[in-house]
Amino acid sequence: MSPNAITSPPTLAPGTLRVTPLGGLGEIGRNMTVFEYEGKLLIVDCGVLFPEEHQPGVDLILPDFEPIKHRLNDIVGVVLTHGHEDHIGAVPYLLRLKRDIPLIGSGLTLALVEAKLKEHRIKPYSLTVKEGQDERVGPFDLEFVAVNHSIPDALAVAIKTPAGTVLATGDFKMDQLPLDGRLTDLRAFARLGEEGVDLFLVDSTNADVPGFTPLERSIGPVLDQVIGKAPRRVIVASFSSHVHRVQQVLDAAHANGRRVALLGRSMLRNMTIAADLGYLTVPEGVLIDYKKAQDLPDDKIVFMSTGSQGEPMAVLSRMANLDHAIEPGPGDTVILASSLIPGNENAVYRVIDGLTKLGATVVHKGNAKVHVSGHAAAGELLYCYNILKPKNVLPVHGEYRHLMANAKLAQDTGIPAERTIIGENGTVVDLKDGIATVVGQLDIGFVYVDGSTVGEITDADLKDRRILGEEGFISVIVVVDAATGRVITGPEIHARGFAEDDSVFDDVKPKIAAALAEAAKSGVRDSHALSQIVRRTIGRWVNQRLRRRPMIVPLVIEA
Repeated sequence: MSPNAITSPPTLAPGTLRVTPLGGLGEIGRNMTVFEYEGKLLIVDCGVLFPEEHQPGVDLILPDFEPIKHRLNDIVGVVLTHGHEDHIGAVPYLLRLKRDIPLIGSGLTLALVEAKLKEHRIKPYSLTVKEGQDERVGPFDLEFVAVNHSIPDALAVAIKTPAGTVLATGDFKMDQLPLDGRLTDLRAFARLGEEGVDLFLVDSTNADVPGFTPLERSIGPVLDQVIGKAPRRVIVASFSSHVHRVQQVLDAAHANGRRVALLGRSMLRNMTIAADLGYLTVPEGVLIDYKKAQDLPDDKIVFMSTGSQGEPMAVLSRMANLDHAIEPGPGDTVILASSLIPGNENAVYRVIDGLTKLGATVVHKGNAKVHVSGHAAAGELLYCYNILKPKNVLPVHGEYRHLMANAKLAQDTGIPAERTIIGENGTVVDLKDGIATVVGQLDIGFVYVDGSTVGEITDADLKDRRILGEEGFISVIVVVDAATGRVITGPEIHARGFAEDDSVFDDVKPKIAAALAEAAKSGVRDSHALSQIVRRTIGRWVNQRLRRRPMIVPLVIEA
C-alpha cells in the first residue's frame, strides 16, 4: 500500500494501537515513530536529518512535531534505540516544548543525549535500561533486546499492548564476531516470534544489498596496515559517535608507535563519555592533546576527526580548504572510515578531490576495506523474517528503494503483500486483532534549523537562496513623477552574480522606461503595480538575452 492523498485518520477505536512514523521513511535520518494506545503516546527515537546541497544555509532538519504539539501531556516517554544523531539529534528540540518528557535508553545512549541537552540547558528525566529488561510505561509494556550496530549499547524494543505486539529494531546488523562481544539477541527474537509479533518495524538501510554485512573486526588489520605504511601524518575521519572505529584506530596507532589526537568538539565529547563509561578502552599514553600533538614528528601522530560526510564546517572539509591549522600535503594519509549517506556523495568526493590536489593519499571505502556498514543486509533480514514470522511488516529507516527492497524480502518469506505496508512520513497505521491497516495520511513537512531559528525557514526561502546562488540578483531603482507617472530618474540597475558588467543592461533601460510610460498612459499609478511591470520587463529581457532567471528586486519611488 502506498498512501499519497492527505486524509485525516478516524478517532482511535478502543483496544487499537496506532502507529505513526513522523520521520525516517523515504529518507536516511530524522527517525521518529509515535505509538498511541488508550489516549497515551510513546515515541521511539527522535533524530535529525542532515541537509543536502539544495538546502543552502540549513544546519539540521527535524521531524515534524506538529501532530503531537497539542498532546505533549499525553507523552509517557521517548525510547531511544541508540546514540546516533539520526535517532537522538532532535531530542533537545522536542524537550524545548516540554522539558519533563521522560527519556528511556541504554547507558551510553542516554549519556550522549544528556551531553547534548546540557548545551541546551535542559536536565532530562531519564530511565536507564539494558537488554533483557522489562518496563511498564503508561499502558505500554516494553521489553528491550540487545542488537548489534556501529555504536555500542543499541537496543531493539518490543512494545506490548492488548492490541498486539510491535517489535522495532532500531538500526541493527547481525555481526557474529562483534568487537564488544555483544551479539544481536536472536534467541530473544525467536522467543518473541513464538509469542507472536503483530507488527515488525525493521531497519531498511541495506535491504537492497545482497548477502551479509562484513564483520566489523575485518577493518582492524586494514587500518593497522595503512597506518603502519604511512610515511607522514595520518588523518582518520569518522562519525563522531562511532566508538568501535575509534577503538580500532587507537589500537592500530598504539601498535605502530603513534599517538592519537581527537579533533572536533563532538568527537572529543563523545569519546570522553565512551571512555568514562568503559565502552572505549584507551591504551595507556596513546591519547595526546591536539596542541601538543603538533610538536610530535609527522610519523608519530594520528589525527582522529569528524567530517567523513563532507560537511562544510567539519574538520576534514576545513582541512581540504586550507581553513584549518592542519594543512594536509604530500606524504600525508587521509582515511575516510565511514559509509556514504545517500545525498552526500558530491560533498564527499569534493573533499576527496581537494585533499588529493594537496598531495595527500586518500584511502576510502572505494579503494580499501576501511569501513563496514552498521546495517543488516538482505541475508540477515531474511533470517529475521524467518525467525519472527511477523503478521505485518512496516519497513522503516530508508529511502523509497530501500523500503521496497525490504518489503520484497518480507514477501519472499511468505508474508502476504497486503500485510506489507510501504508507508511515508505521516502514514497512520492502526493495529488490532493481528491486522495492520493504513487509516490516514498526515501532512508532514520539513522543519529546518537555521542558526538560532527553528521552523522559520520555508521551502520558498530555500528556493530564493538557490536562485540567489545559481542565477544571481538584480536590483532596479526608478523614480517616477507621482502625478504623471513619467520616469524622472533611472532606471538604475545593479547586478550581483553576473559575469557581465552592469553596462550590459543599458539596452533594457529604454524598454523599462517605455513600459512605465505605457502604464502611465493607462492610468496606472500604484507603485506596487509599477514595480511588477519593471520586474516583468527586465525579467523577460534577461531570460532572452542572458539565459538567466535571477532574483529581481524592483523599487519604484514616487516623487
